[in-house]
This record gives sequence, C-alpha cells and structure tokens, in this order.
Amino acid sequence: MVMNGFLKAALFGVAVSCVSLAGSVAMANDLRVVNRGVEATLDVPMNRAVVVESEVPFAELSIANPGIADISSLSDRTIYVLGKSPGLTTLTLLDATGRLITNVNVRVAADVTEFKERLRQILPNEKIEVRTANDGIVLSGTVSSSARLQRALDLAERYAPERVSNLMSVGGVQQVMLKVRFAEMQRNVSKSLSTSLGVTGGSGFGVTGGTQTLNNQPSLSNSLAGNIPLTNENAGAVLFGFNAGAFQVSMLLEALEQKGVVRTLAEPNLSALSGQEAKFLAGGEYPVPVAQDNDTISVEFKPFGIELKFVPRVVDGDLINLELMAAVSAIDETNGVNINGFQIDAFSRRETSTTVEMRDGESFAIAGLIEDEFIDSNSQLPWIGDVPVLGTLFRSANYQRSQTELVIIVTAHLVTPTRGEALALPTDRVKPPSERDLFLNGRVARTTRGAASEVAKQDFSGSYGYVMD
Repeated sequence: MVMNGFLKAALFGVAVSCVSLAGSVAMANDLRVVNRGVEATLDVPMNRAVVVESEVPFAELSIANPGIADISSLSDRTIYVLGKSPGLTTLTLLDATGRLITNVNVRVAADVTEFKERLRQILPNEKIEVRTANDGIVLSGTVSSSARLQRALDLAERYAPERVSNLMSVGGVQQVMLKVRFAEMQRNVSKSLSTSLGVTGGSGFGVTGGTQTLNNQPSLSNSLAGNIPLTNENAGAVLFGFNAGAFQVSMLLEALEQKGVVRTLAEPNLSALSGQEAKFLAGGEYPVPVAQDNDTISVEFKPFGIELKFVPRVVDGDLINLELMAAVSAIDETNGVNINGFQIDAFSRRETSTTVEMRDGESFAIAGLIEDEFIDSNSQLPWIGDVPVLGTLFRSANYQRSQTELVIIVTAHLVTPTRGEALALPTDRVKPPSERDLFLNGRVARTTRGAASEVAKQDFSGSYGYVMD
C-alpha cells in the first residue's frame, strides 16, 4: 500500500512538471518585457492573452478602459493582459513607493494570424500586406489580376464582415485593344424571259397579247411603226415586226440575265481600360420625324455606320472577358416609307451582342450567317399560254436567287502605350502635288510607299464567294 502511494505521488509530480514546462513555453511565446521609464506599445489580439514582465517589481496596476483589455497579476513582475474589444487604452505600473514605473499603450485589434495564413495558402505568390485598423482589416500591396484581388477581399470579408478596407492595386497590363472584323459576301442572280405580240389589220382590227408592257394601244402603235414601246422599262428587249398581206405583226421579246457580287468589309479597332466601357461610331445620324402631343412633330436622330461598344475585363493574367456590341448599318432607300409627306428611309443592319472570354491574341468568331433565297415564278395568259410552241409567246418566266454569307470575328490584345513617333497615320503616305504635277501632269496627289501600297499590289484574283449556275 505504501509503495502504491509512493508511485502515485511520483506520477503526479511528473505530470505537474510537464504542465509547468508547457506553461513556461506558452508564456515565453507571448511574453513582453517592459522597462522603467520607457513608454512601450503592446499589441494584443482580440480574445487572446499576452504576458507582460516588468523589469522591476510593481506594487499597483491599473488599466484605463477595462472594456478594451482585462488585466491580472501573476506575480510582482508578471502581468496577464487579455484583449476584449478593439481599441486603445493605457496600462500603468507603480512601485511600492507610489512612483511611476512605466505606461504601456495597449492596442487591441482583431486577430489576423489565421487570416494571413489562409491568404498565403490561397494566393501564395501575391504581395499582399495585412494590417488591422480598429475592428477592421486593411489590405494593401499589388496583385497580379483583378480576379485575385477579389479573392483576397472575399476572404477578408469572412473574418471582418463589412469592415474591410481595400488599398490594393492591380499590376500588369490592364488595357485591352479589341479588333472586330465584319466580312460579308452577297451574290445575286436573276433571269427572265417574256414576250408580247401585237396583230392589226387594214380595217382597224387589232389584237395584242403577252405578259409584259406591250399590252396597250400606244405600245402596239409604236411597235407597228418600228419604234420601241414607250411604256417598256425592261432591259434586254428586242422588237421586230412584219407584214402579211393586210395584217401587220409585231413582237417584243424580252430576255434578261443579271449577276452581281457585293463584298463588304469593316474592321473597327478600339482600346479601353479594364472594366471601363468604350464606344466607337464611324458613320452619321439620320433624322427621323416623331409625332408628339398637340399635333407637333419632333426630330430624333438614329445613328448608322460602323458601331462598336465593349467592356473588357482582365480576369487573370492574360485572360480577358469581353462584353461587346458591334453593328454595321447603312441607309436603305428601297424600303423607305412615306408618312404625311415625309420620306423616311429604312436601314440595313448587321448587329451582334454577346459576352465571350479569350486570352491575349486569340480570335473568336462570335457570329455568322448563311442565307439563301430562291424565287421562281411563271405567268401566262389563260388557255393560250398552254398551247404548245405558240403558247411561249404568251408566257413569262422569272428566276431569282440571292445568297449571303456573313461572319464577325473579334480579336483581343493586351496593349501598352508607346511613343507617338512610332505610330503611322494614313495621311503620312499622301503628299500634296507640286504646281508642275498639278497643272502640267494632271496629278492631284502622290502616295509614298507604305503598308497600303504593299497591300494594293497583292493579287486578289481567283475563286471566292459563291458560284451559281
């Protein structure tokens, strides 16, 4: 029994020694030493404790604001300081004679130790400095992208909701140049074949027939006299006539084939700072009358031409997010309307609006269109047009086909400013003529060698666009 009690006492002594050693280590890690006559500042994390050791023994302690920090003495040289709420207060130490040993400024702030560790783990290569201000967090330094800046702010909000001050800046290139290319090919083919026939007799008998503009008396009279009918507006018309005794026969044959190719190309370029909107318009504004109250009319201007509007955002490194709107429009008089004496023209417009993401120098086809229209019509006089061979003279056929191909390609570049001398203007390659060139040689301008002249020398012949039969 004595041996058992002795063993228990020994184990208890070892346990107490271990606890004392651990406590000593813990105290050593959070130990602050103050000296007589020297004013010191003590930073205490909120809800954590710091041990303060005085150079000389003290007899009395006082804290100016117990709501900010709480104190208790562990010995005549050691003080236990607990941070309670953010703020600044003063700890006063007095000796046995009542003389002042020192004043310690105790500053309690939020504990950002864990936040700093998490920040290093999530953004290891970013130079972000973390400070405390009252009960909030202040972030400063330089980050490589706006996305990483936002990550740091989001993480700080978890530790100090609505108490985060952002003093960080984004490094790297933050200016984006957007190049948009509109390329459109249009090809139209139309074919038509029609006839008109006129017959008259010596006694005033006359008959006309057909499907075009010869079917009236003035046209018949002109055709019999050997003249092209005044009412005919078609191209490719052939008129011939002959006499058969007392009868005169005239015929108008209209055969037309039309082909056309239209190539449209526009390349607007525009630069903007990351996160800022930029606009571009090369064209004009068309006045449109708008009815108002009290029977009045106002004028509203509609823009037309080449339009570009975009908002770039450099997300991370060379990754760019683009929110853009691009359009090419022109006045179309053929589809206009007339309202109360006002002729209002229509617009032909190609427009796209989208959001894409790409890296520096990459291209993206954001829109495309393939359109194929086909019209085939046949008109004739009833019954007579169904007669074999002869019915051809009273029949008209028309064929039309239109094909369109459109593609819109965007390319984004991260750009930096350069010296003005390095930029070339289109007017740099054009020089005014001398008096000799103008009056003797008839030259109006001279163009020096440049990028435009080199492009003009290239051979663009060959197959392109659509091929139609």
